[in-house]
Amino acid sequence: MLMTGTSAHLAGVGTIPEFHSGAYQIPELKDQPAYLGHLSDKVVTLPELLRDAGYYNVMAGKWHLGSTKEHSPKARGFEKSFTLLVGGANHHGWEPELAPEDIKFKPMLRGGTTGLYLDEDEWISELPKDYYSSDYFTDRLITYLKDREDDDKRPFFAYLPFQAPHFPLQAPKDYIEKYDGVYDDGPERVREQRIERLKKLGFISSDAKPAAFSEYPHRMSNRNWEHRDDMARKRSARKMAVFAGMVERMDWNIGKVMDHLEATGQRENTIVFFLSDNGAEGTQLEAAPANRNVIPVLAKHFDNSLENLGAPNSFCWYGNRWAQVGTAPSKLYKFFTHQGGIRVCSLVNYPKWSKRNGIVSHEYSTIMDIMPTILDLAGVQHPGSEYKGKTVETMLGKSWTSYMTGKQDSVHDSETITGWEFLGRQALRKGSWKIVKLPQPWGTGEWEMFDLSTDLAEDINLREKFPEKFDEMLGEWREYAKKHGIVDVKSVEQAYALQEQEWTESDLEDIV
Repeated sequence: MLMTGTSAHLAGVGTIPEFHSGAYQIPELKDQPAYLGHLSDKVVTLPELLRDAGYYNVMAGKWHLGSTKEHSPKARGFEKSFTLLVGGANHHGWEPELAPEDIKFKPMLRGGTTGLYLDEDEWISELPKDYYSSDYFTDRLITYLKDREDDDKRPFFAYLPFQAPHFPLQAPKDYIEKYDGVYDDGPERVREQRIERLKKLGFISSDAKPAAFSEYPHRMSNRNWEHRDDMARKRSARKMAVFAGMVERMDWNIGKVMDHLEATGQRENTIVFFLSDNGAEGTQLEAAPANRNVIPVLAKHFDNSLENLGAPNSFCWYGNRWAQVGTAPSKLYKFFTHQGGIRVCSLVNYPKWSKRNGIVSHEYSTIMDIMPTILDLAGVQHPGSEYKGKTVETMLGKSWTSYMTGKQDSVHDSETITGWEFLGRQALRKGSWKIVKLPQPWGTGEWEMFDLSTDLAEDINLREKFPEKFDEMLGEWREYAKKHGIVDVKSVEQAYALQEQEWTESDLEDIV
């Protein structure tokens, strides 16, 4: 969506590589063009078009849009790149579980790749001894930008997709210690405090009702704070301290990039976007049936004692209750099509957009809007439905330029339709209306309808109250699903339910 200005399904990435190849394969998605697990050749990417216009395109960070050289950043328009191809890895590059005797663990997050890191088109088998993902990605990007100084009249496009704060949660020790005690009150109390602060800052209305916690009591990491023993609370609070340390270290690195732009006199003419790619991580290691290997592997290789959490040889995550702190006041979190999974904040810095400088905007926008915005500012036209003799998808996003310069009051009108689907979780939005279908065991499997203008929490189902509107929305969904090649996935939900039962028998707090 970011790289193509169109939907994930039309771009071929209606699923991630891990669900297309490797241990997570979903039978219904096999040979489906909307679920290739990599960018399709039926889309033209932002860096490809900018390259054609003479731009110097560089990237350092997580790619996750293809796990082979043929689908790497270099193959899709980046001149220089250092990338983690897959969904996640140790932030210090320490991967003991990839030894031959534990190779069954490998497919879990690896998505069928033959390697984890690519330096342009060369596989990397060894990383620097002091490697830490956020630091290394940032330093490589700044090096690429410095390399451009020999030709400083050439415009650049730089992409820095951090791996942080994806699990395993790992951060420099001094950053972790800064947050000792901050999360000792537990997720329920911290969530209340955050919601109150959001109201005071004007990010949500003063009468906004937050979504209730989604309860999965059998999960150790989802038990209410008062129902957990003292050690479980300490471990949980420590994981959040690690997470916070990761985020602050990432912020420090972003500051390094901004300082470089300032020092080289480029900040005034550079637009900077910062945003998350999804809601907070609430799954337990992106759970799937393959995870039956996780428990013995973690116990064998990693030291997850309280004092060691966050170290290079630890491997932990914080669970879905803390995730719902991160997505408050919205419902659920990453991997879901409720607001908690898809609604994120975005920061934009561009001094020339003085009409909107310093504002907090609540206007609806999507990640598909970023590519048309950049092309608009760069004076580069999208080729439409044909690129270099091949049929390609057109962009669905819309440029922000007219809104940011004060010429329009909104980016999208009330007729704009946006759809989402991932692992059978489906949603469609038109104006402020949204329909969502959440399969079992998380939901009823029936469509619900909400008015987001008055119900951020997606709490009041208006399907029965406005049957004509619901029929209209459902009709829009069916048309959208057909056009975008969406498959109704069912088997994965059954597999997830089975896996949940398996993990009920394991005390994960002793391991992660």
